[in-house]
Amino acid sequence: MKLIRYGDLGREKIGVQLDGVNYDVSALGGDYDENFFGNSGLARLEEFVKANAGRLIVVPEGTRLGSPIARPSKILCIGLNYRDHAAETGAAIPAEPILFMKSTTSLSGPYDDIIVPKNSTKTDWEVEFGIVISKRASYVTEADALDHVAGYVLHNDVSERAFQLERGGTWDKGKGCDTFAPIGPFLATKEEIADINNVRLWLSVNGKMYQDGSTRDLIFSVPFIISYVSQFMTLLPGDVISTGTPAGVGLGFNPPIYLKPGDVVELGADGLGSSRQIVKAYPA
Repeated sequence: MKLIRYGDLGREKIGVQLDGVNYDVSALGGDYDENFFGNSGLARLEEFVKANAGRLIVVPEGTRLGSPIARPSKILCIGLNYRDHAAETGAAIPAEPILFMKSTTSLSGPYDDIIVPKNSTKTDWEVEFGIVISKRASYVTEADALDHVAGYVLHNDVSERAFQLERGGTWDKGKGCDTFAPIGPFLATKEEIADINNVRLWLSVNGKMYQDGSTRDLIFSVPFIISYVSQFMTLLPGDVISTGTPAGVGLGFNPPIYLKPGDVVELGADGLGSSRQIVKAYPA
């Protein structure tokens, strides 16, 4: 299945995408959140869709799509998880996954604007393959890791490099600004992705392709990442883990290329659809 959330910001309803058409399933009740994923929500949703086949209400075209998951307890990210990306930034290949967090208030919809923060000079892009957790996970083995996955999402890990690298030694400040986590357009459940180890990801700015990579080049695999993170903290249903970005970020060019108001960012991944964000200045 492909799960969507649609409607005005903060008032989204739940839906599904079937054969490219978006349908409302809000009669099921609830939201795509910790309670949903942690209490057999995917199974209940599948039953609901089957029971209402041919009777589901179509979501009008042009309706805003929100993040396909409600605000999770955590948005976790893995840094420098592609060799080519580590090389372009001049960083060593990490011996263990580099882990940082994005604030949950950075969550936004797949077509929402990216707002350049106040005092920003180096806002950058990063296309990533994201994991959504299905059930509580603590000290999970690599062999059992995928049993804790609800599905996968497309994520633009928008980053302010000056905040990230020049303002005190932690990455989180450059990662958690409002609008810096566009996710979606949908959550694809596990069976929708034939091979998580061979998913192409791409990103363009103003029509020029900058990133074109594949999850086959991940340094640390999806099961390893889930197991690794669960050794340090409990993962809750609905949590997101973003697995890193391939080469081609703005920081990696000489001179670097950063986003400016008016730029159009488009990105996509096999089986996860595509998204589009317009870059805008912080309102005066």
